[in-house]
Amino acid sequence: MSSERPSDPKSGIFPAPDGGTPTVIESKALFSGGREVLIRHEGQLYRLRLTRHGKLILTK
Repeated sequence: MSSERPSDPKSGIFPAPDGGTPTVIESKALFSGGREVLIRHEGQLYRLRLTRHGKLILTK
């Protein structure tokens, strides 16, 4: 059984190009047309924002 994760072009999620453990997620898939997502990590909420200049800002 292969441990490699399959690509899913519809979701925007792809395995790392080198076959390593990181997953590549397209920002369009992550934001789903919006400009902000909330990420819960170890009980804390973080806000990931897309600026008007296309930069990413992560705040707690």
